[in-house]
Amino acid sequence: MKLDPIDLKIVAALQCDGRMTKLKLAETVALSPAACWERLRRMEEAGVIKGYTAIVDLEPDTPQTTVIVEISLKSHQQADFRRFEDAVAKEPAIVACDATGGGIDYIMRVVAPDIDSYQRLIDRLLDPAIGIERYYTYVVTKSVPLVEVHSPPRGHRRLPK
Repeated sequence: MKLDPIDLKIVAALQCDGRMTKLKLAETVALSPAACWERLRRMEEAGVIKGYTAIVDLEPDTPQTTVIVEISLKSHQQADFRRFEDAVAKEPAIVACDATGGGIDYIMRVVAPDIDSYQRLIDRLLDPAIGIERYYTYVVTKSVPLVEVHSPPRGHRRLPK
């Protein structure tokens, strides 16, 4: 599906506020409510808009540790990548995992209650069947807030405004 500039405005507005009413969305993108609703419905049916999500901040009430992990695998066959990705998908503390090029195979973002919980997760992933050769851990000491940018759900990208 090819998106025109108005479609991109709709997507950008929803990325900033996925709970806005359809009337507010129509006003934001300068369309009639009927035309806006039709475009929105078309993008949902085409799978451009896959769903709506809440951005949750547990930090004030829940202690947590965020860790960035670089992973290199021992072997680089398709089955090795699949085995690693299947293992990672089973770990709810891993909130993001991206395959990369240029020296390391994956970068993961882990949110755990504490460092001990993180280490237990890594110990599970170091099972020889999973195939990790080495990993590097970086403890996040501060998250830098970015203006009007929200992390999209795993596997999604932010479209330009």
